[in-house]
Amino acid sequence: MTILVDMDDTIEQLLEAWVKRANEKFDRNVTLDEITGWNVAAPYTGLTRKQIYDVIYEKGFWKTVKPMPGAAEALEYFMKKGHEVFIVTATEPEHVEEKMNGLLFRYFPFLTWNQVIITGRKQMIRGDVLIDDGIHNLEGGQYRKILFTAPHNRFYDAEANGMTRVRTWEEVVAIIDGMEVPD
Repeated sequence: MTILVDMDDTIEQLLEAWVKRANEKFDRNVTLDEITGWNVAAPYTGLTRKQIYDVIYEKGFWKTVKPMPGAAEALEYFMKKGHEVFIVTATEPEHVEEKMNGLLFRYFPFLTWNQVIITGRKQMIRGDVLIDDGIHNLEGGQYRKILFTAPHNRFYDAEANGMTRVRTWEEVVAIIDGMEVPD
């Protein structure tokens, strides 16, 4: 199978590192539970969206982002089983080098640049399955849709919208192992 995998809050814990850094920088105590949508700045009253979003542009930020538990093992397992694995990310050009070298290839050394697709329109990419935390990336795509639970999507009805919700990489492995390999 061709397995498409998002990066942020799917194979790595962007939101956790982002909130931690913003709290340190602005002396706040915002928790992940307070993030209920895509606007990470919403719970930071008195601060602008730009102030909060500039945090991820700080030099060295991406080296503070940790991998999601079980993600590296799962992706390597899929590859050993003969599946093709592609990282499909909407990473902004300013982040590409630091994010890929300081994060992706650091924690997922078995992946190469040939397995990285950078796009803002994931529905244009063909594959058998997409694992993503972004509802907007799953809607309309021609693949099996696996929604990785994150604070910003926890109230979304995945099942009613043709998606399978997961909370761990062990669940992802079980789903993909149970899928029929297409001809």
